[in-house]
Amino acid sequence: MTALRRYPVLAALVIGALFMVLPFAVVALNAVKSPAEYSAHGPLGLPHGLYLDGLEDFWQRVDFGRKLLNSVLIAGSVAVLAAVLSVLNAYAIGIGRIKGRAWVLAFFVLANTLPQEALVYPLYYLSKQAGLYDTRLSVIIVFTVIQTAFGTYLLSAVLGRFPREIIEAARIDGASRWQVLWRIVVPVSRPTIGVLLVFFFIWTWNEFLLPLVMLISNDNQTVSVALGVLQGQRLMDATMTNAAALLGVLPALVFFLLFQRTLTRGIAVGAVK
Repeated sequence: MTALRRYPVLAALVIGALFMVLPFAVVALNAVKSPAEYSAHGPLGLPHGLYLDGLEDFWQRVDFGRKLLNSVLIAGSVAVLAAVLSVLNAYAIGIGRIKGRAWVLAFFVLANTLPQEALVYPLYYLSKQAGLYDTRLSVIIVFTVIQTAFGTYLLSAVLGRFPREIIEAARIDGASRWQVLWRIVVPVSRPTIGVLLVFFFIWTWNEFLLPLVMLISNDNQTVSVALGVLQGQRLMDATMTNAAALLGVLPALVFFLLFQRTLTRGIAVGAVK
């Protein structure tokens, strides 16, 4: 306690970490608790053993393995495609210095400010006309465009400060524009691109509204849609609800922990620059 009083920043970080970890701990605790224990001791009571029937029942009820595969496929595809398109767009805007650069950046900023509620009907209508409704490809295309808008805006600011001397030296040595991009710009910007990949994956994983509208069949639904639809039907008790929440957040948490070093390195490099 004395150390926390001497270092208020450390105290704030500790308190913030507790507030972030506590909800997940409560969910995990109730996910392995039987309905009888939950009724008798409430959500904060400790379980007497591991009750895994709630996890198993939820997994079978929603076919969670298929939903998990859909979410991984959609989020992974969007993260990779959006990162590649962001690099190409930012290279043209930040280094290529295309005409009307300010207007192009303003367009990408405007695309980031549009609420998804305003895009629901146009996207629904376009997907119907294109024959892509209720397909994973439609969601991948939509979120690739949305995430690319943010990625282009961020990377354009980064590449706009890229050392021109390095690029000019490479061109004097005979490097083409593609060689400058893939052999010089991308390796130097790899930490920032890694941060975008992590954020794109997690953001797409947590999306609910557009997948709910675009994916209506059980075989194509994502984890977030399956959680929302099943909870809306009120077919689960409290322990199964916590089991569903745990299964829904755990893959994204594992992905974040696996790429935590990439995220930290990218933020540190950006701060140094």
